[in-house]
Amino acid sequence: MSSKTIFYKKNFLIYGFGKSGFASYNFLRKENYCKIIDDNKQNIPLKYKNIILNYRQLKDNYFDYIVLSPGIDINKCKLSDYLKKNFSKVITELDIFYISYPKLKKITITGTNGKSSTSKLLYDVLKEHGKDARLTGNIGNPTLLEKRLKKSTVFIIEASSYQLDYSKYFKSQYSIILNLTPDHLERHVTFKNYIKAKFKLIQTQSKNHYAFVDKENNLLNNLIKNYKIKSKIKKVSYIRYKKYNKLIKNNYFKNKCNIKNLSFIFALSKNLNLNLKKIINIANRFKGLDYRQQIIYKSKKLIVINDSKSTSFASTKPLLEYFKNIYWILGGLAKKGDQLKLQKKYFANIKAFIYGKDKFIFSKILSKKIKYKITKNLNHSLSLVFKDLKKTSDEKKIVLFSPAAASFDDFKNFEERGKYFNQRIKKYLKE
Repeated sequence: MSSKTIFYKKNFLIYGFGKSGFASYNFLRKENYCKIIDDNKQNIPLKYKNIILNYRQLKDNYFDYIVLSPGIDINKCKLSDYLKKNFSKVITELDIFYISYPKLKKITITGTNGKSSTSKLLYDVLKEHGKDARLTGNIGNPTLLEKRLKKSTVFIIEASSYQLDYSKYFKSQYSIILNLTPDHLERHVTFKNYIKAKFKLIQTQSKNHYAFVDKENNLLNNLIKNYKIKSKIKKVSYIRYKKYNKLIKNNYFKNKCNIKNLSFIFALSKNLNLNLKKIINIANRFKGLDYRQQIIYKSKKLIVINDSKSTSFASTKPLLEYFKNIYWILGGLAKKGDQLKLQKKYFANIKAFIYGKDKFIFSKILSKKIKYKITKNLNHSLSLVFKDLKKTSDEKKIVLFSPAAASFDDFKNFEERGKYFNQRIKKYLKE
């Protein structure tokens, strides 16, 4: 970090010691005074005990900046009053990264569904073009952990609404906002607040920057009209790239959401001088990420899809529209304000098996729309699915594990939930 930055020889409080907090501390500690604090002290290894503060010690310390981990809700954490009183000092890891490396090329991707997969796909495309690309943010390393940077290094940053909401300095030369549907309302309270958090990615851009947005997203496009945006706005329509989409044979891109997200990479290609044939070849080889619409078993009679990453109806909807004869396993912790906006013509095509803490909330949403059974847990859902499969005809069936819910009632995260599903599926397929 250059001594000329505003963060040189300053006092930092790092609140939250997950991946982002750890990266911030290790980046700042050599040239600054740093203390750390976490609501869960078990997150902090013992070797850091000399720099850990307890809550009573805060009043005895002065801090120029408070580095806030994105997972901390300023309204519900133990330091809520302190943070609100000192909100002008709150920054994020992304702010430190931008101030430290303002000239490095940054492509930041946000949205509701498919941002991790789109980030990984763009990373693969840039690597195919011989670029020194780094995959960071929610999907990879925190930006501050990347080493051996060059002037030509390109950062692909998957950014969440939480990171953007708290950031004060971060700017991205290329900003991509994919689809937007209600999400994280337990934190943002309203859909409008959620969109505004994402919209900061465009608001902070300079006149030589580019923003790529969905042409059909009226809410976002209205915000662009109402604010003085400095960057060049590129409105992306997947229809414009139909001739390229026809060359994509990969089943991963057979649903509308994924093909629309791919269109953003086509749109970006002109600005980055990317070869369209290479993009198409990479897309056809793209396997997707674990637990995201991942086909884990395929035969003439049965396809099993692990979509554990799904935490909302909007993320599951494209799969419900694309496949037929679906055994849909869902449940967990329902997202506040989430609704199933699925056309009536698809209802008869689905049998649902609902488990988890909010199973009765889900049963009310599906009532009079989709046939469902309430089950004891995920394993019980699977046992009922395979019991039913043995009774049915020879038509191809789809077992779709797409929970449309958060995982924290039974699992640590969606990865643990996805691994468990894979383990249980092996057992039932053997039987």
